Amino acid sequence: MSNALTESRIAYFFEAVRCGTIRAAADWLDVAPSAVSRQIALLEEELDAPLIERHARGVTPTEAGQFVIQYFREQRAHRDDLLSRLHDLRGLRTGRVSVVLGEGFVSDLLGGPMQHFCKLYPNIKVNLDLGSTNDVMTRISEDEGEIGLVYNPPAEPRIVSRASRRQPMMAIVGTKTARSIKRKSLTVQELASYPIAATHATYGTRQMLQAVEYAEKISLEPAVTTNSINIMKQFARSELGIVVLPAFAVTVELKAGELKAIPIEHPILQNAEAHLVTRVGRTLSAASNKMLQMMASQMSAFR
Repeated sequence: MSNALTESRIAYFFEAVRCGTIRAAADWLDVAPSAVSRQIALLEEELDAPLIERHARGVTPTEAGQFVIQYFREQRAHRDDLLSRLHDLRGLRTGRVSVVLGEGFVSDLLGGPMQHFCKLYPNIKVNLDLGSTNDVMTRISEDEGEIGLVYNPPAEPRIVSRASRRQPMMAIVGTKTARSIKRKSLTVQELASYPIAATHATYGTRQMLQAVEYAEKISLEPAVTTNSINIMKQFARSELGIVVLPAFAVTVELKAGELKAIPIEHPILQNAEAHLVTRVGRTLSAASNKMLQMMASQMSAFR
């Protein structure tokens, strides 16, 4: 193995793995597929190790390839940290903050801390990307975002929670359905008697419903499955049935009287938590730290 390592070649290898095929990576990098293959071959020669395995459907990294990917991501994170610190020297006059969040946090974030942050630091650019619970955890752990907002996340050693708050899952219903429910809370058995709209299995809200199904040996199979909180809100507003969400996800609609939130009598749903997360060991810029502080103190999810 040579002591030389041509850093630029790693980007070709990384994109091939990220995109799944040599051709897709070439399209992304705007080069010929042969150029991507050549750079990967030269990198393998430098490291004296095979980095990818070719299959009918594309490429996957070998164990050595996984090490190179980890190195590339860490170097990219170190570069971003350096740039952030240089931005800090300019007193928050420039910079960028990257947040990955579940859709249920959008109204809460935009209605509170984003307004104050943008007013105080108008030249700081903020990137907001939506994702499922699994997406948020993966992107934060792989440094594709600095701050994550996630509901009831699984344990992950690469992730640290900077703020958390118990936010029970509630039965969110339209006003007509609310009037028909005589009790102040619902049992899981009563919930199962209504049509339900729910998210896909990669979302924390759906994973909790599945945990209740398993614990109670009951079916909560949704009539509608979606990746959109807005669709779920409209499902409830249209009196088509019940959606199960934390109250902070429908704060605007609750205040307007368009929807009602009814407690559900089950410990799994009552003990759900909202979390504000970052990667373990990640050094946040001054701008990102300021955003993190505002989110923790001003969002309904953490109050």
